[in-house]
Amino acid sequence: MLILSSQNPHELLALFPVEAQTTWAFLRDVNTRDAKQTLWFVRHGESTWNASGFVQGQANGPVLTRKGRTEAADIAGRLADATITAIYTSDLERARETAEIVGRAVRIVPQGDRALRERNFGQAQGRPHSELPSAASGIEIDRVVDADARPAEGESLTELYERVAAFIDELEMRAPEGDVLVVTHGGVIRVAQAYCSGSPAAGMAWGPVPNASVWGLSRPHPSIAIAH
Repeated sequence: MLILSSQNPHELLALFPVEAQTTWAFLRDVNTRDAKQTLWFVRHGESTWNASGFVQGQANGPVLTRKGRTEAADIAGRLADATITAIYTSDLERARETAEIVGRAVRIVPQGDRALRERNFGQAQGRPHSELPSAASGIEIDRVVDADARPAEGESLTELYERVAAFIDELEMRAPEGDVLVVTHGGVIRVAQAYCSGSPAAGMAWGPVPNASVWGLSRPHPSIAIAH
């Protein structure tokens, strides 16, 4: 049973990857009567292109590896006792398959949404990561240096941020009560973290988001939501 004490939020951290522990300030109470809504963002399990080191973006070629399917099943076990009332997923195959595995365990049918797709990397999709320069990605090491940079025929980080922020805002009408599970991609999770903490796309952190990692985020307070 997943229970996070408001007095000691570190009780739950051991259940998640080290990278996720840096966002403990966003975690909310789970499975308590007065629990406030949490958005549980999950990155899909390992895909064939993750294993090969290729840029995935919005390509539909990548599918889950055997390891990725095992990771998805583990996610379901960790969240089986959470108060999930809805599941939304990117419509890309690697995320959709992850969501279906989790959905069967918690008996909720995932709803696909194109807004949850990974950033479009255009002509870089299907190429090795080493061939995507920071001038095109707008990212250097662990930080965004140019939110308006875009790969050829691709999408900027500003555009990614705006569509993810719009999705989070729309959840107020779609799922006003209970926790929501969002199965998506690394880039989407990073900008969701920034939006929920009130940070703009420009200069935002770009930390590790491992496959199958789970991130509990709170909806942004109206006073810190970034206009878009």
